[in-house]
Amino acid sequence: MLRVAVKMLLGDRVKYAGLLIGIAFTSFLVTFAGSYFAGFMTRGFALITENPRTDVWVMDPAVRSVEPTTNMPSSALDRVRSVEGVSTAVPLALGRADVRFPNGRFQSFQVVGVDDATLAGVPPLQDGVTAMALRAPDAVIVDPGGTTGKLQTPVETADQWYGGPPRLNVPTRKLGPGDDLLVNDRRVTVVGRARALSRYPPRPLLYTTYSNALRILLPERRRLTFVLVTAAPGLAPRALARRIEDRTGLRARASDDFKADTVWWILANSEDVGDIETMLSIAILVGFGVMGVLLYMFTNENLRQYAVLRAMGATPQRLMTMIFVQAALCAIIGTGLGLGVCAVAGQFLTGSDYPFRMMWFTPAVGALMVFIVSVVSAAISARCALTLEPGIVFSGR
Repeated sequence: MLRVAVKMLLGDRVKYAGLLIGIAFTSFLVTFAGSYFAGFMTRGFALITENPRTDVWVMDPAVRSVEPTTNMPSSALDRVRSVEGVSTAVPLALGRADVRFPNGRFQSFQVVGVDDATLAGVPPLQDGVTAMALRAPDAVIVDPGGTTGKLQTPVETADQWYGGPPRLNVPTRKLGPGDDLLVNDRRVTVVGRARALSRYPPRPLLYTTYSNALRILLPERRRLTFVLVTAAPGLAPRALARRIEDRTGLRARASDDFKADTVWWILANSEDVGDIETMLSIAILVGFGVMGVLLYMFTNENLRQYAVLRAMGATPQRLMTMIFVQAALCAIIGTGLGLGVCAVAGQFLTGSDYPFRMMWFTPAVGALMVFIVSVVSAAISARCALTLEPGIVFSGR
């Protein structure tokens, strides 16, 4: 019987192809949405990922994610260092500044101020430059942070805007070592380009020392954003975090917990989550529409065959099994096609710095959605086969 069901399915190649396309589209869209979700989520906590040696992040009690943040008094650093079990504790400052390029164009940057002594927080750099370059006076390191075309400076020296009108339409090149920028009317020198992780939302990044960040950023009473803590050997980060909270009154989170906090904050506040929900809804509706309609039409057009089987003694349960086997075959092949197309698309998108990351759960979610669509569609289609009377079918009524 099951072999007959497969032959019936393959006999109508047009509807069979339509079923595969509908299932493949559902699988592709659901998996793509899940991979996009995973991609921008991991970019949301990129700052945490860039500091793998940090065991505990200490922050203001009101902070719930990497952003938005509010700053703490500088005394918080000494309070954290005084807690038993803290091996090292270094400051990290985050700020925003409108940076002027040599041709007069301005661009908003996120300024990251790292510890002067250890330079903890500086990502890997390009062209053999080391983090020690930040020890030069007024030195900064830049990174696009997931943006495109934001770090461009004039090619010709004559197009420098200092002392003259801005020149916004001149030929440009990528910002590089030796170029100058103005940050809040203070001149800084680019000493290298970073290989930082892309951010969500994307924005250019400017790394400098903590002391230099205090100089170039607008004056604030509080400038310390995070304290990066490493635990003493043998002490669990979560235990140290609880101890820091008890002793200082600040909020302390182990790195993994802080990543989870950031994900939950994005889920609750990001508009992109709504876009993903819309994409998933469209995928499921298309799956139901295409597979439900085509499978129903296929079953209805083969009622004579089902009537013959019924007259030969096939039970309703056996007919239902045949329909579900047909739906399962389409689901398995269509899911494979959709996942394959999504994986190929992901290779191209990853190369273009698109927030795409196919993690283990994204194909599983795609397969689960296809399974739900297939079961519901098969159940709807089976109704006409289960309620048929062979005599009525053969009489033409």
